[in-house]
Amino acid sequence: MHLGLIGGIGPASTVVYYQKLTAAMRAAGKPLELTIVNADANVLVKNNLADDRAAQAQVYAGLIDRLKAAGADFAAITSLGGHFCIHETVPLSALPLVSGVTPLDAYFAANRIATVGLLGTAVVMRTQLYGQLAQTCAIAPKDIDAVGQNYLDMALSGACTDDQRTAFFAQGKELIQGGADAVVLAGTDLNLAFDGREVGYPVIDALDIHIDLLVRLCTGQADLKDHAMGKTT
Repeated sequence: MHLGLIGGIGPASTVVYYQKLTAAMRAAGKPLELTIVNADANVLVKNNLADDRAAQAQVYAGLIDRLKAAGADFAAITSLGGHFCIHETVPLSALPLVSGVTPLDAYFAANRIATVGLLGTAVVMRTQLYGQLAQTCAIAPKDIDAVGQNYLDMALSGACTDDQRTAFFAQGKELIQGGADAVVLAGTDLNLAFDGREVGYPVIDALDIHIDLLVRLCTGQADLKDHAMGKTT
Protein backbone atom coordinates (compact mmCIF):
# COMPACT_ATOMS: atom_id res chain seq x y z
CA MET A 1 0.00 0.00 0.00
CA HIS A 2 1.03 3.56 -0.68
CA LEU A 3 1.70 5.50 2.54
CA GLY A 4 1.34 9.26 2.75
CA LEU A 5 3.20 11.06 5.53
CA ILE A 6 2.58 14.57 6.81
CA GLY A 7 6.13 15.57 7.67
CA GLY A 8 8.11 18.63 8.61
CA ILE A 9 6.80 18.80 12.19
CA GLY A 10 9.62 18.69 13.00
CA PRO A 11 12.10 17.84 10.26
CA ALA A 12 14.18 15.55 12.50
CA SER A 13 11.27 13.26 13.24
CA THR A 14 10.37 13.14 9.55
CA VAL A 15 13.89 11.97 8.74
CA VAL A 16 13.69 9.23 11.38
CA TYR A 17 10.33 8.01 10.02
CA TYR A 18 11.83 7.82 6.55
CA GLN A 19 14.98 6.03 7.70
CA LYS A 20 13.16 3.47 9.82
CA LEU A 21 10.41 2.82 7.29
CA THR A 22 12.99 2.30 4.56
CA ALA A 23 15.05 -0.10 6.70
CA ALA A 24 12.02 -2.11 7.82
CA MET A 25 10.62 -2.48 4.31
CA ARG A 26 14.03 -3.46 2.97
CA ALA A 27 14.30 -6.11 5.70
CA ALA A 28 10.86 -7.39 4.71
CA GLY A 29 11.92 -7.58 1.08
CA LYS A 30 9.15 -5.21 0.03
CA PRO A 31 9.25 -1.92 -1.88
CA LEU A 32 8.23 1.19 0.02
CA GLU A 33 5.56 3.27 -1.72
CA LEU A 34 5.78 6.60 0.06
CA THR A 35 4.93 10.25 -0.47
CA ILE A 36 5.79 12.95 2.08
CA VAL A 37 4.28 16.43 2.23
CA ASN A 38 5.81 19.17 4.32
CA ALA A 39 3.77 20.91 7.02
CA ASP A 40 4.93 24.17 8.58
CA ALA A 41 6.18 23.44 12.10
CA ASN A 42 5.76 27.06 13.19
CA VAL A 43 2.09 27.04 12.17
CA LEU A 44 1.56 23.77 14.05
CA VAL A 45 3.17 25.13 17.21
CA LYS A 46 1.07 28.31 17.02
CA ASN A 47 -2.16 26.33 16.61
CA ASN A 48 -1.16 23.80 19.24
CA LEU A 49 -0.42 26.43 21.88
CA ALA A 50 -3.69 28.22 21.07
CA ASP A 51 -5.57 24.88 20.98
CA ASP A 52 -6.90 25.97 17.59
CA ARG A 53 -7.81 22.50 16.40
CA ALA A 54 -10.05 23.67 13.57
CA ALA A 55 -7.29 25.73 11.96
CA GLN A 56 -4.72 22.93 12.08
CA ALA A 57 -7.26 20.40 10.84
CA GLN A 58 -7.80 22.59 7.77
CA VAL A 59 -4.04 22.66 7.21
CA TYR A 60 -3.88 18.88 7.42
CA ALA A 61 -6.88 18.46 5.10
CA GLY A 62 -5.12 20.41 2.37
CA LEU A 63 -1.96 18.36 2.76
CA ILE A 64 -3.92 15.11 2.71
CA ASP A 65 -5.60 16.18 -0.53
CA ARG A 66 -2.11 16.42 -2.02
CA LEU A 67 -1.21 12.97 -0.69
CA LYS A 68 -4.32 11.48 -2.23
CA ALA A 69 -3.54 13.15 -5.55
CA ALA A 70 -0.11 11.51 -5.39
CA GLY A 71 -1.72 8.09 -5.04
CA ALA A 72 -1.51 7.45 -1.28
CA ASP A 73 -3.93 4.91 0.18
CA PHE A 74 -3.73 6.20 3.75
CA ALA A 75 -2.00 8.91 5.75
CA ALA A 76 -0.14 9.40 9.02
CA ILE A 77 1.19 12.38 10.96
CA THR A 78 4.87 12.28 11.95
CA SER A 79 4.30 14.14 15.21
CA LEU A 80 2.53 12.97 18.35
CA GLY A 81 2.13 16.60 19.35
CA GLY A 82 0.55 17.10 15.94
CA HIS A 83 -2.18 14.62 16.85
CA PHE A 84 -3.89 17.20 19.08
CA CYS A 85 -6.50 17.84 16.36
CA ILE A 86 -6.73 14.42 14.74
CA HIS A 87 -10.41 13.98 15.63
CA GLU A 88 -11.17 17.31 13.94
CA THR A 89 -9.12 16.24 10.93
CA VAL A 90 -10.83 12.91 10.31
CA PRO A 91 -14.11 14.35 8.93
CA LEU A 92 -12.13 16.58 6.54
CA SER A 93 -9.64 13.95 5.42
CA ALA A 94 -9.71 12.55 1.90
CA LEU A 95 -7.77 9.52 3.18
CA PRO A 96 -8.04 7.21 6.19
CA LEU A 97 -5.65 8.26 8.97
CA VAL A 98 -3.54 5.87 11.03
CA SER A 99 -2.94 7.34 14.48
CA GLY A 100 0.37 7.14 16.30
CA VAL A 101 -1.45 7.39 19.63
CA THR A 102 -4.09 4.67 19.36
CA PRO A 103 -1.67 1.66 19.24
CA LEU A 104 0.20 2.70 22.40
CA ASP A 105 -2.24 1.58 25.11
CA ALA A 106 -2.50 -1.95 23.71
CA TYR A 107 1.28 -2.14 23.41
CA PHE A 108 1.81 -1.13 27.03
CA ALA A 109 -0.82 -3.59 28.25
CA ALA A 110 0.61 -6.44 26.15
CA ASN A 111 4.02 -5.80 27.67
CA ARG A 112 2.62 -5.55 31.22
CA ILE A 113 3.62 -1.93 31.64
CA ALA A 114 1.21 -0.56 34.22
CA THR A 115 2.49 3.01 34.54
CA VAL A 116 4.34 5.13 32.00
CA GLY A 117 6.10 8.46 32.38
CA LEU A 118 5.49 10.83 29.47
CA LEU A 119 7.90 13.25 27.81
CA GLY A 120 6.70 15.40 24.92
CA THR A 121 4.74 18.57 24.27
CA ALA A 122 2.86 20.22 27.12
CA VAL A 123 -0.47 19.16 25.60
CA VAL A 124 0.64 15.52 25.27
CA MET A 125 1.79 15.41 28.89
CA ARG A 126 -1.08 17.42 30.37
CA THR A 127 -3.76 15.31 28.62
CA GLN A 128 -1.86 12.11 29.42
CA LEU A 129 -1.56 11.44 25.69
CA TYR A 130 -4.97 12.82 24.76
CA GLY A 131 -6.80 10.66 27.29
CA GLN A 132 -6.34 7.53 25.16
CA LEU A 133 -4.59 5.37 27.77
CA ALA A 134 -7.43 3.23 29.11
CA GLN A 135 -5.38 0.26 30.32
CA THR A 136 -2.32 2.20 31.44
CA CYS A 137 -1.68 4.87 34.05
CA ALA A 138 0.42 7.86 33.02
CA ILE A 139 2.42 10.42 34.95
CA ALA A 140 4.06 13.63 33.76
CA PRO A 141 6.96 15.79 34.97
CA LYS A 142 6.18 18.31 37.71
CA ASP A 143 6.91 21.33 35.54
CA ILE A 144 5.01 20.42 32.40
CA ASP A 145 5.31 23.84 30.79
CA ALA A 146 9.10 23.98 31.16
CA VAL A 147 9.57 20.48 29.78
CA GLY A 148 7.15 21.20 26.95
CA GLN A 149 9.00 24.39 26.01
CA ASN A 150 12.32 22.56 26.10
CA TYR A 151 10.84 19.99 23.74
CA LEU A 152 9.48 22.60 21.32
CA ASP A 153 12.81 24.44 21.24
CA MET A 154 14.56 21.21 20.32
CA ALA A 155 11.97 20.18 17.73
CA LEU A 156 11.98 23.52 15.93
CA SER A 157 15.78 23.70 15.83
CA GLY A 158 16.14 20.09 14.70
CA ALA A 159 19.02 19.57 17.12
CA CYS A 160 19.46 18.73 20.80
CA THR A 161 21.97 20.64 22.92
CA ASP A 162 23.90 18.99 25.73
CA ASP A 163 21.91 20.99 28.29
CA GLN A 164 18.60 19.90 26.76
CA ARG A 165 19.72 16.27 26.69
CA THR A 166 20.84 16.39 30.31
CA ALA A 167 17.48 17.90 31.30
CA PHE A 168 15.46 15.24 29.45
CA PHE A 169 17.50 12.43 30.99
CA ALA A 170 17.01 13.90 34.47
CA GLN A 171 13.28 14.34 33.92
CA GLY A 172 13.02 10.73 32.79
CA LYS A 173 14.84 9.57 35.91
CA GLU A 174 12.42 11.57 38.08
CA LEU A 175 9.47 9.91 36.34
CA ILE A 176 10.91 6.48 37.13
CA GLN A 177 11.47 7.52 40.73
CA GLY A 178 7.87 8.75 40.77
CA GLY A 179 6.53 5.30 39.94
CA ALA A 180 6.78 4.88 36.16
CA ASP A 181 7.75 1.44 34.86
CA ALA A 182 9.16 3.04 31.70
CA VAL A 183 9.62 6.46 30.16
CA VAL A 184 7.74 6.96 26.91
CA LEU A 185 9.19 9.29 24.32
CA ALA A 186 5.80 10.77 23.45
CA GLY A 187 7.36 13.35 21.18
CA THR A 188 8.79 12.09 17.92
CA ASP A 189 11.76 14.48 18.02
CA LEU A 190 13.02 13.03 21.31
CA ASN A 191 15.14 10.59 19.34
CA LEU A 192 17.50 13.55 19.01
CA ALA A 193 18.16 13.30 22.74
CA PHE A 194 17.79 9.59 23.47
CA ASP A 195 18.67 7.64 20.34
CA GLY A 196 21.53 5.19 20.90
CA ARG A 197 22.20 6.35 24.46
CA GLU A 198 22.06 4.31 27.67
CA VAL A 199 20.19 6.28 30.31
CA GLY A 200 19.87 3.71 33.08
CA TYR A 201 16.11 3.17 32.89
CA PRO A 202 13.60 1.64 30.43
CA VAL A 203 12.71 3.89 27.50
CA ILE A 204 10.00 3.25 24.91
CA ASP A 205 9.95 5.32 21.73
CA ALA A 206 6.32 5.79 20.65
CA LEU A 207 7.62 6.45 17.14
CA ASP A 208 8.79 2.83 16.86
CA ILE A 209 5.33 1.49 17.73
CA HIS A 210 3.74 3.69 15.09
CA ILE A 211 6.28 2.68 12.46
CA ASP A 212 5.77 -1.01 13.22
CA LEU A 213 2.05 -0.61 12.51
CA LEU A 214 2.66 1.38 9.32
CA VAL A 215 5.04 -1.30 8.05
CA ARG A 216 2.53 -4.05 8.78
CA LEU A 217 -0.09 -2.10 6.84
CA CYS A 218 2.25 -1.47 3.92
CA THR A 219 3.20 -5.14 3.71
CA GLY A 220 -0.35 -6.47 4.08
CA GLN A 221 0.27 -8.01 7.51
CA ALA A 222 -2.44 -5.79 9.00
CA ASP A 223 -5.80 -4.66 7.63
CA LEU A 224 -6.28 -0.93 7.15
CA LYS A 225 -9.94 -1.25 8.16
CA ASP A 226 -8.86 -2.42 11.63
CA HIS A 227 -6.50 0.48 12.31
CA ALA A 228 -7.65 3.53 10.35
CA MET A 229 -9.61 6.54 11.52
CA GLY A 230 -12.13 7.55 8.87
CA LYS A 231 -13.63 5.66 5.98
CA THR A 232 -11.75 2.98 4.08
CA THR A 233 -12.73 1.55 0.74
